[in-house]
Amino acid sequence: MAMYRRILLVVDLGEHSEQIGARARDLASVLGAELSVLHVVEYVPVEPMGETLLPAVQIEEGLVQRARLQLAQLCDRLGIGGARRDVAAGNVKAEIVRAAQEQHADLIVLGSRERRGPSILVNLTEDTVLHAAPCDVLAVRISRPAP
Repeated sequence: MAMYRRILLVVDLGEHSEQIGARARDLASVLGAELSVLHVVEYVPVEPMGETLLPAVQIEEGLVQRARLQLAQLCDRLGIGGARRDVAAGNVKAEIVRAAQEQHADLIVLGSRERRGPSILVNLTEDTVLHAAPCDVLAVRISRPAP
């Protein structure tokens, strides 16, 4: 029996997504686990109840469509084109936990940035997910370029 059977990879589609994705892909391969990939678009309109509501909905839809394309390209580069891919819109932390629950994930893999100084006081996504997740969480340390 594999320790992890369903791995949820969470990416922000930023510059380190391939590094995090490669870690999750390799782990899933070694364990024979199913891998799914999630990106969350968190768009907050400036005037949520104002006249701009319709354009805000259109903007969010455009962001989701663009994210789907970028996610598909990332999965192809990682060689996991057949993996389940989801783009959700909403609160990043809540959507990650929701997806993990719905997919019965055994492990969530996401990136973790090193924090120093005042940024230590900020409650980042990986911290919240770690405490709210229904399963284990692997925070992949994002390597920083040498000075």
